[in-house]
Amino acid sequence: MAEQDLHRQHISGQFNQELETATAHMLEMGGVVEKQVLAAVAALLELDSGDAQAVIESDRAINAMELDIDDECFRILARRQPAASDLRLVLAIGKVIIDLERIGDESSRIARQAIALSEQAEDDLARPWTQKIATIVAEMLRGALDAFARRDAQAALALARGDEEIDANMAGAMTALADTMRSDPEAVEACITTMWVLRSLERIGDHARNIAEYVIYMVEGVDVRHAELEAVLDLLPER
Repeated sequence: MAEQDLHRQHISGQFNQELETATAHMLEMGGVVEKQVLAAVAALLELDSGDAQAVIESDRAINAMELDIDDECFRILARRQPAASDLRLVLAIGKVIIDLERIGDESSRIARQAIALSEQAEDDLARPWTQKIATIVAEMLRGALDAFARRDAQAALALARGDEEIDANMAGAMTALADTMRSDPEAVEACITTMWVLRSLERIGDHARNIAEYVIYMVEGVDVRHAELEAVLDLLPER
C-alpha cells in the first residue's frame, strides 16, 4: 500500500511539474511578446527602419514558441487527462498563446508601418496619442500576464477596464488625424499609415483583455467572454 501511495505521489509530482513548466514557458513567451511590442513602438516613434526590421524578423521566434507550447499542452491533455482546475489551466494556456502570437503579428505590422513612415520622411502625426495608447496597451499586457502568474481574477477584471481608456484615446487620435488630412492633403498618406498603427495597438489591447478573461475563467471557472464589465462582477463567486 505504501508503495502504491509513493507511486501516486510520484505521478502527481510529475504532473504538477509539467503544469508548472507549461505555465513558465507561456509566461516566457509573454515576456518576449511584450518586449516586441515596446520595440515596435520605439522604432515607430524614432522612425528607425533598422530596429523595425529586427522586430519583423523576431516574429519567427514567437511563432516557434507558440508551436512548442501548444505541443506541451497537447501532451498533457493526452497523457494526464486533467480535470477541473488543472484542465482549465491547460486550456487557458492554449488560448493565451494564440493571443500572444497575434500580438506578435500586430507588432510586426506596426514595425512595417514604421518603415513606411520613415520612407515617407514624415513624423508620426499622432505621436502623443500613439505614445499614450501604447503605454496603456503595454500595461494591460503586463498586467494580464502578471494576473495569470498570480492566479488573480480580481486584478484581471480591473485591468480589463483599460480597454475603455484605449477606446477614448482612439477616438481623440482619429479626430486629430482626420482634421490633419482635411487641412493638409499632402499629409494624407502619413495619416493613413498612422491610423493603421493605432488600429494595431487597439487590437493588441483587445488581445490583452482576452488574456485577462482567460485568467478569470482559469481561476473561477466562469466564462466572461462577451459579457459587459458591469455584469462580470455578478458572474464571479463571492469572496
